[in-house]
This record gives sequence, structure tokens and C-alpha cells, in this order.
Amino acid sequence: MKLFPIFADLKDRLVLVVGGGAVAERKTLSLLEASADVLLGAPELTPALAALAAEGRIRHLAGRFDPAWLDEVWLVVAATDDRDTNAAVSEAAHARRIFSNVVDDPELSSFQVPSIVDRSPVIVAISSSGVAPVLARRIRERIESLFDHTLGQLAGLAASYRKRIRASHPDLGARRRFYDWLLDGPVAGFLRQQQPAQAEAALAAALAAPRAPDAGSVVLVGAGPGDPGLLTLKALRALNEADVILHDRLVSGEVMSLARRDAERTSVGKLPGEDHNATQARIHRLMVEHAHAGRRVVRLKGGDAFIFGRGGEELEYLRAHGVRYEVVPGITAALACAAYAGIPLTHREHAQSVRLVTAHCREDEDNLDWPALAREKQTLAFYMGVGQLDLLTGRLLAHGRSPDTPFALIENGSRPEQRVLSGTLEQLPALAAEHAIRSPALLIVGEVAGLASQLQWFGQHLDGRLERLAA
Repeated sequence: MKLFPIFADLKDRLVLVVGGGAVAERKTLSLLEASADVLLGAPELTPALAALAAEGRIRHLAGRFDPAWLDEVWLVVAATDDRDTNAAVSEAAHARRIFSNVVDDPELSSFQVPSIVDRSPVIVAISSSGVAPVLARRIRERIESLFDHTLGQLAGLAASYRKRIRASHPDLGARRRFYDWLLDGPVAGFLRQQQPAQAEAALAAALAAPRAPDAGSVVLVGAGPGDPGLLTLKALRALNEADVILHDRLVSGEVMSLARRDAERTSVGKLPGEDHNATQARIHRLMVEHAHAGRRVVRLKGGDAFIFGRGGEELEYLRAHGVRYEVVPGITAALACAAYAGIPLTHREHAQSVRLVTAHCREDEDNLDWPALAREKQTLAFYMGVGQLDLLTGRLLAHGRSPDTPFALIENGSRPEQRVLSGTLEQLPALAAEHAIRSPALLIVGEVAGLASQLQWFGQHLDGRLERLAA
């Protein structure tokens, strides 16, 4: 081990920063966050550093480095753009046995400043011993995605109750199990929901009881359209904390591969032709059964659970059965598929509004406002419309939408096999049949769809209009 990791208490201790530029500014702000008494030596300062000096938050020593500046300091950081000056700072600090850091110069440094994941009072520090700072930054980014920003609040709450926790759980094994419950259960959940009073009440109630209850919960997670890179950080954390994952049919394998390896996985996706109401009732039962058994359940839905996803019905059922729940939004298909096809849903010259429409209905159940949908200067995004293209086209044309209106049909949006078929509205059913477009696919109708051929950047683009002209 080349470096010995250490966390220094710098509160009210004198730290010297040599330099007055942008790097020195960054280091100074970090030291102030640690409540250090910062002494800044430099001929000139950035406006932000000058403001800190004027406010009395730091002390400024004007001029070039003088070894006398090191008197009484605990630590020194050299952050100038002159290596001779930095070397002089390092040499003088070494002679006084003061730890020094020369920014981006490990050879001159006696300590390294690590990359930090700050969930105070929990702090994670990552170091590459100064040889690969970009790697350390990448590792920090990964760790940042694993821990919710309320982790610090949870640690602070645990610290304030530490004596009571030890008194109520004198056995080490029981105390560890209690802390597991504290980290994974309702207390952490209330903090994520920005309800600190309820979190503390839940902790106090658990300490008053003979033992902490095993309370399960459900997290309703939107998985996005398929590209695992579009998964939110909260969704990734939920997948890695889940005991049980109830997932839809269209959730991609790449997204599922990010989940906790030992989680129980059950496919609850609805299939064409089956009784969807019966399937939904089964989903409701499974969520409640697992939660009442004390498990952490992730209900994983493609896209966003609240856009044509029955997410509201599932929350109503959970609430009626006393199950604690959270919601993690996902990127809905209209946003993702349009972006991956290079189609802006709104555009100053083409569309000032967007309508999200489900096309999943029979002709005798059709109650959509077709005159409103047929108006120009708006974008229509039809979900689940591949099997209804003849009906959709006929309705729009019958209510006045121009036959020349551009469309884009996006198959497997955001996935490696994405195809985008574009053309004019009157050609839509024929072109879709010609290219064998299959579900999952999103239909975009409106002037903005005409930009697909110009702005496409991902996957395969099939321009039906050009093929017709060539023929």
C-alpha cells in the first residue's frame, strides 16, 4: 500500500494555500467546507477568492511564496502554475515536517487529495496514488450512483440515537440486524421522501418495541425504453436493493442485468390476447404478498409507470392494503424514442404542443377527440399503435389532417435494433406493412417528424418518402 489513507480534522486549524487562480479557488472552497482556517498566499486572486478575503472568510498574504508563511500551519497546498514555486513550497514544508500537496504533481507531494463522495458525515475517498486521477474520478462517479443523497441524514439520525440503540440491543448480533433494518427499512424510506419527522418517529417506535418489525415495501420503478444508460440513479439503487423484482415483458435484458444478482425475478408482463385485468389482479396480489412477508419489492415497468402504465392503480391497491411505497420515474417512450430518432417533440416553427395518446383501443370503444388531434402545429405521440395504424390514419385524415403530414414510426426505440420509418400520413399503413414494423413501436405524427431524415443519429433510418420517389 503506497499511501496510508487518513481523514484529517482541520476544524479551526491553519492551512496554507499557495496560489490565487482557479485551482487554488477550488482547493480553498473544499478546505472551507471542512471548517479549516485558510491562509492564502498569492500576488493576485480570482474575484471569488478576493470576495472571500473581503468577507473575512480567508486571510490573504499578498506576494510570492515566503517560507515564513508556513509558521504555525498544519497543512499546505501548492496550487500555482509555476513548478519552481511549487517545488519551493514542497521543500520548505518537508523541512518543517508539514504535510504538503502539490496539485497534479505526486512526486512533490507528501499527501494526495482524493476524489470525494460526500454524504456527510459519511465520506468516501478514492485515490489512485496520484498516478491515474481520471480513473479515480470514474470510480467516484460509480460510487455516487450507488448511494442516495439522504445517506448522510440517515447516518446523523443513527448517531443521535446510538446510545438508545445500544441500550435496547445489547447483543451485538441483534444490534447489527437492527442497523440493517434501519438502513433498508421505513426510516431510510421516509428520509428519501423528505419526511424527517416520520423517519425519526419510526425509529423511536422501533426502539420502544421489543424488536424492529420486518416491514416490506414496494418501489414502483420506470425502466425507460430499453437503453440501460437511460436508467436513473434512483432506479439503479432500487434494483440493487431489491429482494423481489416483478418486471414487465418489455423491460430489456440489459436493464435486468443491472439488478441485484440474487433477487427473485418474476415476469408479470401482459401478453396479447390474454385477460389483462386478471393479470393486473395477479400483479397486485404478488406485490402485497411479498411486501407483507417483509421483502423489498421493485415493480419494474417499461418507460414510465404513470404514462399508460397502470401505475396509479397499483399505488391505490398498495395504499388500500397498508403497504409502504415509493415511485421512481422513468423516461417515457415519447421522450426517449423521439430523442433517439432525432425528432424534437416541440419546435418553434413546427409544433407548440405535444399530446401523448394511447392507441390501444377497439373501434367500438374509440372515444378520442379526433377533431382536436387532427389540428396542425402540434405533435402526436401514439403509444401501442402498431396494430391500429389503419384506424389511426383513417381517423386523422377524416377529421382534416393533411395527407402530407409527416410521420415517424420508431421500432425498438433506444435499443441496438432501433429502426425509424418516416413518410407521409397517407402512406403510413402501407409503408409499415412493407417494412414489417413490429411492437414495441411508437408513432409520432406532426410536422416535427419530418426532421427525422435530417437529424437522425442512432440506429437504422428508413425514409419511405425517398423510396417512393425513387420508384
